[in-house]
Amino acid sequence: MSADRRFWETTPLKEMSRQQWESLCDGCALCCLHKLEDEDSGDVYYTDIHCRYMDQSNCQCTVYQDRQTYVPHCVWLTPEQASEFHWLPETCAYRLVAEGKQLKEWHPLISGDPESVHYSDVSLRGKGVADNLVNEEDWEDHIIWKA
Repeated sequence: MSADRRFWETTPLKEMSRQQWESLCDGCALCCLHKLEDEDSGDVYYTDIHCRYMDQSNCQCTVYQDRQTYVPHCVWLTPEQASEFHWLPETCAYRLVAEGKQLKEWHPLISGDPESVHYSDVSLRGKGVADNLVNEEDWEDHIIWKA
């Protein structure tokens, strides 16, 4: 892979084109999992409950361009927020690049295969439960890890 194709190693997040920025997404859909925050400590906990608009077969949002219309609190990641990415999974390329770390070997930009994130069992493909199927008061019972 040529150096110019490894743009994430040389281009600051805030200088990336929209296409470069979007290509950092590995397609795992872990950001679509609902998170709970402890009001006292500020700790963030991931649940196995995902947004109802996440397609489990391909880990893509079915309403991506209009997602904030359907889910007003959906986070739209931007380069300006990079210092706040600590709540994203440790495998997330946005967080890794923001922290000056290398992308994982299964990341599609490294492997050349958009399915590699699924083959590596990092994605939500076939996992979790849609938020419209679980009462919100039961979400604490679905915590799977602490960010």
